[in-house]
Amino acid sequence: MRARGRSSRPENAISQAVRLEGVTRTYGRGSQAVTALNDVSVAIPRGTFTAVMGPSGSGKSTFLHCAAGLDQPTSGSVRIADEELTGMDETELTHLRRRRVGFVFQAFNLVPALTVRQNITLPLRLAGQRTNRGWLDEIIHRVGLTGRVDHRPSQLSGGQQQRVAIARALVTRPDVIFGDEPTGALDTVTAKEILTLLRGCVDEAGQTVVLVTHDPVAAAYAHRVLFLADGAIVDYTDSPTADQIAERMTHLGAWS
Repeated sequence: MRARGRSSRPENAISQAVRLEGVTRTYGRGSQAVTALNDVSVAIPRGTFTAVMGPSGSGKSTFLHCAAGLDQPTSGSVRIADEELTGMDETELTHLRRRRVGFVFQAFNLVPALTVRQNITLPLRLAGQRTNRGWLDEIIHRVGLTGRVDHRPSQLSGGQQQRVAIARALVTRPDVIFGDEPTGALDTVTAKEILTLLRGCVDEAGQTVVLVTHDPVAAAYAHRVLFLADGAIVDYTDSPTADQIAERMTHLGAWS
């Protein structure tokens, strides 16, 4: 990979939240086989915000699914913190995701019948864990939902619903939060608020965020942007601007 800019967070000085080593993911067999990821190796330091970008079909979603334990690589190794995912069965992966991973998606995936507080604490209930009231109150305050904890999703704006999803992702104190186009359904003003909130979770609370996006403006909130093309990481840049990201995207894979 070719570096652009200078990282203020040297990888050798920080423990890794996520590490992929030689990860390949192939779907189908024989002449019908499609390789979505091809020998991908990358380490994502704890306490950083990383964006993953690439043309349609470049492997972004497969990268996220493999890194988060939602899909098993055909070959290679995936680690979240100190746990190796390779070889885990689905039950083990489910338990790992509940303990170590938070998710924020474009579709907010809230339960309509539950209140804000109940939606936020749902991962704890599913894992059979007790809610730390002080931590819950801190999260609710951090995401700006104080005074709305008894509302249901239908009573909230899109931006507020995404704040609930972020709080839900934070409540288990995960090693990493994965975002899959989390601002794709939001207007630009609300998207900026959500991205600022995610960046604040990293800079102020030491959280690790990995964001898959097609939007250069969203990616510019990250410390580092990884560029995928044809299933491989072909470049990265640190502390980028939206214009720099957009320019690099015009020279990736089928877009070049």
